Amino acid sequence: MGILELSTIALGLSMDACAVSVCKGLSVEKLSVKQMLITGLYFGGFQALMPLLGYFLGSSFESFITSFDHWVAFILLALIGVNMIRESRGGAEEMNPSFGVKAMLPLAVATSIDALAVGITFAFLSVDIVPAVCLIGAITFVLSIAGLNLGRVFGARFRSAAELLGGIILILMGLKILLEHLGVIG
Repeated sequence: MGILELSTIALGLSMDACAVSVCKGLSVEKLSVKQMLITGLYFGGFQALMPLLGYFLGSSFESFITSFDHWVAFILLALIGVNMIRESRGGAEEMNPSFGVKAMLPLAVATSIDALAVGITFAFLSVDIVPAVCLIGAITFVLSIAGLNLGRVFGARFRSAAELLGGIILILMGLKILLEHLGVIG
């Protein structure tokens, strides 16, 4: 998997964290550099950690499902994408203005669960995991800080669009993996 595909997946995965960051930005009156760094580190860190865990989990089962791993990758990415699209159609949620561990940890875990499933697919696709998780973490870090600032300036109208875009990207990446494996595209 090339840098373009990894960047696209990283962008798709980071949309949940970006959307939550937009909401988080709505909940504060004034943003500090510390709040931006906390947000970026929590979301970027968990978005990097979860695919790494998924990769090790998937690697331990790889020999059992090698013959249908492309279907597993497609189904997981499609399900995650469909779920993100479904969530994009929901209403805005009330956000806790705290940046403490009790507020940030559940958000970081919740927005990175899909990255765990993507990490499992990385094991089946023989992705070089260290650069992949670094890229995912870095993109999420940057987009979380951007989302925080967007939320502060523009409001909640970007949350749904970010989740919708992320869902579409993940579905298309899953479809691309499947079609490549089936020989439909090169």
